[in-house]
This record gives sequence, structure tokens and C-alpha cells, in this order.
Amino acid sequence: MDEISPVSPLAAATVSPPRPLPSWPPSDDDAMAADRLLTAAIARLFGGFSPTEIGFAFLDWATALASHPHRRAELARAALGSAEAFARDLLGFDRTPQPVAASDHRFGDPRWQEIPFYAYQQAFLRTESFYDAATQPLRGMETASQRMVAFLTRQWLDVFSPSNFPALNPEIIAAAVNSGGRNFLAGWQNFLEDSAAAASGRSRLPLAVGRDIAATAGKVVLRNGLMELIQYRPTTAMVRPEPVLIVPAWIMKYYILDLSQHNSLIRYLVDQGFTVFCLSWHNPGVESRDIGLDDYRRLGVMAAIDAITAIAGAHPIHACGYCLGGTLLAIAAAAMARDGDRRLASVTLFAAQTDFTEAGELQLFITERQLAFLEDLMWQQGFLDNRQMAGTFQLLRSRDLIWSRMVREYLLGEREHPSDLMVWNADTTRMPYRMHSEYLRWLFLNNDLAEGRLIAGGHPVAVGDIHVPFFVVGTESDHVAPWRSVYKIHLLNEGDVTFVLTSGGHNAGIVSEPGHPHRHFRRHRRITGEPYLGPEEWMARTAPEEGSWWPVWAAWLGEHSSPPGTPPAMGAAKAGYPAGADAPGQYVLEP
Repeated sequence: MDEISPVSPLAAATVSPPRPLPSWPPSDDDAMAADRLLTAAIARLFGGFSPTEIGFAFLDWATALASHPHRRAELARAALGSAEAFARDLLGFDRTPQPVAASDHRFGDPRWQEIPFYAYQQAFLRTESFYDAATQPLRGMETASQRMVAFLTRQWLDVFSPSNFPALNPEIIAAAVNSGGRNFLAGWQNFLEDSAAAASGRSRLPLAVGRDIAATAGKVVLRNGLMELIQYRPTTAMVRPEPVLIVPAWIMKYYILDLSQHNSLIRYLVDQGFTVFCLSWHNPGVESRDIGLDDYRRLGVMAAIDAITAIAGAHPIHACGYCLGGTLLAIAAAAMARDGDRRLASVTLFAAQTDFTEAGELQLFITERQLAFLEDLMWQQGFLDNRQMAGTFQLLRSRDLIWSRMVREYLLGEREHPSDLMVWNADTTRMPYRMHSEYLRWLFLNNDLAEGRLIAGGHPVAVGDIHVPFFVVGTESDHVAPWRSVYKIHLLNEGDVTFVLTSGGHNAGIVSEPGHPHRHFRRHRRITGEPYLGPEEWMARTAPEEGSWWPVWAAWLGEHSSPPGTPPAMGAAKAGYPAGADAPGQYVLEP
């Protein structure tokens, strides 16, 4: 990467110093520093959760339940009825089992229907159902408290699922009998391998970044202190004049969109005749603690747009953002519209929110007390550690990502076939202290972007100022950016919006290449000036279509592009953007 010249004013740009924001930065005098060090230590002890927040949540729940005697009576009646039904079920008088949710794969083995395992399963499911009812919203109870109590109760119950215990799980017993106990030896070996990989920071999986994945041919044409910009080599003789810029989230490595050859969205776009550029973010350390959210806009999105303009000419750019990258792109596009910058042809958002009032299960961690707690932890470290970030997302789906995985790999002694998505999922990143605090406060806690208070470039921005077509993708089972939350773009911008709802979750719904089995999507275009259609009405009026949504997006980009022409050169050395090292570059390889 030494061949990439830093002479460009963009490549040499430095991160701006902390700006004087309301109550920022917190006081760092000796007394305050001591307080924050203590809070940071407590935060590590409790895995990033504020014990004060947990205590207040359960106190709120207990107080609300105590003031609702009728609700307590209902719960008692339900408990007695469930116990009676359980007894009658086991005695064979009335076979009315507690149903297993379709998303719960812990009890899928048919041996769970045999005694005594059926009794273990039913006792657990009925207990789970009771506590789910007991932690439902109550009049007078704070919504944040209810969510926290329900979440933590669910986490606690998942620990005691009979599927987690060798003596209670028929699959583990059968595996031990059939293998003579070798499944436990294999599980111990798996545990040692995982522990060694975690300690070394290296993946145990055989797929390599730049060889097996993130292998689409291209060149790094810009590197600054925050990102590398990759220009991908064309594979067609003619390309659309309007280039495509992809802005991934810095909470993830960019190659979720450039996995293997068959499921790389970047490769797919290149093969469809588009000139594609993609940001690859630097994985920050303590030296990046004072990088702010607006620095990501300025040195990320805007620096990339300047470089693309120098390389591809004055053609407007199709900008695409994924997850947090989509939110950042919306901020940048709104600032460009405010300032009269017309360099965008369209805006595409993948599972990206612009209104955070219904931002999914991550809201569990977004209260004033919880954020203050997290900020003190990041203040000491200078960043949010990748393991802490990964742990947060694992907790949201602990049943599948923690307990079922432990049972499969450490008790059954099995290993999943290594996949490109597994490699990417294990390749975690860190979040700078200042940026992550601003992001959580301004967006999740205060919803400043939707309400017109978010400052970019020294002035507020509004999504409604963007006057280019939108292509927005939500995913049906997204727990990070629920599709109904993504859908709120219709309320913030009255322009041309094509909304696509695809099967799958936050990642699998986006990585949905043509030919992938069991995929479907819905789509509808809201033309400028048409009245608002609510998400449930939208769902009722749109018919599912089988297959991948990628060809629909490629066709949409084509409709908003000029006729194909000669591809631009790789880089623009005279403008300060030489074609340097091969993709995937250096930053994506940073541990």
C-alpha cells in the first residue's frame, strides 16, 4: 500500500479535533476520572449492562405488578391451569402440549417426544410461557423497563433449557451411546481450538480474505486515516456512466457484500455493467478515540465522492449504504442537498434506519443510564471492543448464537461446514469512543436525524431535502433494523421511493443472490406526491415474488442511468488518486 500517494488533500486529511458540543467532552478532572474508572470496572464486571438500570427496571416491573391485583390473579390462574394441563398431558388424559415456536430449533429432534424427555421439554416450555406472560407491558410501567425485564428473563430462562444439559438432552445421550463418548472428546477439542483462536485473534476457518472471499478484482485508489476507497475492475466492454458507491457500516467489514464469487453483490453489479466503488473502513484503536460521526461523513462519504468524481467524471453517482452506512449516507445526502451539491443520481438503503423510534431490540441498551455506563467503559478504553460489540448482537439471539452453538459444537462434537458468512461474522471491528457515543445519543436516544436536529458540517440536516429517487430494502426477520422502522423513510421524504421487503434477516436478506433457494420479496413504488401508505396496508397490497431482489435493483439502477459507454480508467493519478494496491486493500485485514 506504500504506492498510494498521500499528496492529495483528501488523502492527507486529518481527523478534526473534538468540537464543542452540548455537555461534550465530559469533565476529566481527577475526581470525575476516578468516578469514571470505577464505573468502567463495574461495566466490565456486568458485561456492559448497568446494574442500576437493571435494578430500576425490575423495581418498576414489580411495583407495577403489585398495583395490578387482577393481573396477578390472572397469572396465578394461568399457572394453575398450565400445571393441571401438564399433569393431564403426562398421565394421558388430555394430550394438549405446549407448542414449540417455529423459530425454536432446540426441540426439533423427534426423541424429544419420548418420555422422560417430553416431560422435560414441556415443563420448560410452560415455564417459559408463564414468564413471557408475566413480563408483558403493564399500565403505568415504562416501556424501557418492560423490554429490559422481558429480555433478561428470557436470557435467564435460556440458560436452563433442558437442551443445554447432557443428561436431559436425548440427542446428546444418543450421540454419547453411539460414539462411546467420543462426542465429548471432539467437543473438548473444538473448545480448545476456539479458545486458541480467540486468544490469538486469528480465525480457525480455512477461508482467507483476499483469496477465497473479498476477491473481486480492483484497486485501492484512496486511503486516508479513516477509510480506503476501492475501485473495482470492469468485466464488461461497456459500462453505465453513473458509478455506484457502496458505503458499508463500520460496525462490520465491508466484504459482507463481496463474499464468495457466487454471492458477491459487488461482483454481481460489476458483471451487470456498473463501475463500482466501495469504502473499506479502518478498524480504529485508542488513537481514534476523538473521531466523531461527522468525521465519518466528511472523510468517508464525501472524500469518496470527491475521488469518484475525479476518476469517473462529472456523472452523478448512485450511492448505496448498508445498515449504519446507510444512515450515514442519508445524513451525507441530506447535507449535500442542503448545500446545493447535485452529485448524487440516487440513494439506495439496505436495512438502514433514518427514524429510530422503533429501532428494534437494540433499544434495550439505549437509555440515559445505560449510555452513561457504556460511555465510561469506552472512555477508559478509547473504543468499544469488538468482543463487547459482538457479544451484544449474540445476546439478541442467544438461543441460536450462544446456547445452540455450544450444544452442537461442545456437547455433540459437531462442526458446521465453514462458510464465507461464518468467516465474516467472526471478523469483528471496534467503535471509536466519540463516534459511538454520538451515534447512540443523537440517533437512537434522541432521534435527531428524523426530528431535524442532527448537525452535519455545522448545520442541521433534513432527510426531506433529498430530491433523488430512493431504493430501500428491508428484511422480514431483521432484529437490528426492523423493516417497519426502515419503512419510515416514507414519512421523512415525500419523493420517489421504491421499497422492497425481502425474506431473511439483517445479513441473509441482503446477501440474497439469484438462484438462492427459498427466497422471495415484495416491492412497491411510491411516486412523488402519492399519499402515505402504512406498512400493514403496504404488506396487504403487495404480492410476494419468488427469487432474488438483486436483478430488480440492477434494473432500477439501469433505468436511472445513461446509455453504456467506455469504462473509466482505474484511478486518476494526476488528480491524486493513483491505482494502488490490489483489492481488498490493507484496512480490511486489520485485526
